[in-house]
Amino acid sequence: MDLAPAPDRRGRGVLIVRNAASGTAVVRADPAGTFAERLPEAVVHELAEGEDLADVVADAMGTDAAPAVLGIYGGDGSVSRMAHLARRYGRPLLALPGGTFNHFVRALGIDSVAAALDAYEAGATVEVGVADATADDDEPLTVLNVVSVGAYPELIEERERRTSLGKWIGGVVATAAALRRAEPLTIVHEGRRARVWSVFVSVGRNDPDRVATMQRQEAETGVLDVRIHHARGSKVRALASLAFGKRTAAVLRAVRLFPRDEDVERLVVRELDLQVRPEPGHPSVFVHDGELEQRAAGGFRLRCAAVPAAVTVFAPAAEG
Repeated sequence: MDLAPAPDRRGRGVLIVRNAASGTAVVRADPAGTFAERLPEAVVHELAEGEDLADVVADAMGTDAAPAVLGIYGGDGSVSRMAHLARRYGRPLLALPGGTFNHFVRALGIDSVAAALDAYEAGATVEVGVADATADDDEPLTVLNVVSVGAYPELIEERERRTSLGKWIGGVVATAAALRRAEPLTIVHEGRRARVWSVFVSVGRNDPDRVATMQRQEAETGVLDVRIHHARGSKVRALASLAFGKRTAAVLRAVRLFPRDEDVERLVVRELDLQVRPEPGHPSVFVHDGELEQRAAGGFRLRCAAVPAAVTVFAPAAEG
């Protein structure tokens, strides 16, 4: 844990962007009062529908009073996008939990807006490793937790088609639809072809008992922890593998619905290069930090590379 130069305690030089669309599935207090009380001179911008985060930050960086700190109130997708911009502009990141799960900030010990602001006021930071994920010849994306192909992206794609039903009901309907439609996809890695239900590429070493490594386990890292679920089990096992809670996974193991250990291949690498080929009629998609990315039909090349100490994040000192 590092101590950054003492920040302005009133928030001068801080830009906080609020994503009002994040975290709508949970009830939490509006942070506006907290921002006004603790960082009265910070610039707080609420992201309007259709407004692009990169444009907001670029406009701010182009002024005479360019922010010294980039803050984001939102979920993992919003935080990963702001982390990408923090890397681009060489600014520290103030990550404020405002999403449904907040996997990234939880991994850093940030369990509330107050905890994030405490770390900011103390100037306590950590250098966080990320992954660069590149699809075909596009620009790399910054990944904070995980990038995945297969069953999970298809489930997210099904859920997004049912947004009018609400997140939870839409999720139930999407799961049922995904179970009916699920088919393995083909990957090619280092010249080896495999039929798989899913691939999860986690930033840093992760729980060896999980398949769906949704939340990173460490901050400072320079490796990728890859889980390849080979298609040797049923569709039910394919969907059961997406359980990322320890208790849920334990129950599924007890009733023998969780994937068998021999069906899950684990790699710990610095780089990964995959050809991804879904079955005809299935979407050509991948997910990073909960964000769905659509590709042209027929498949794509996905390259992931670990990048240690990629972004400075305000975070509380680790206990012990």
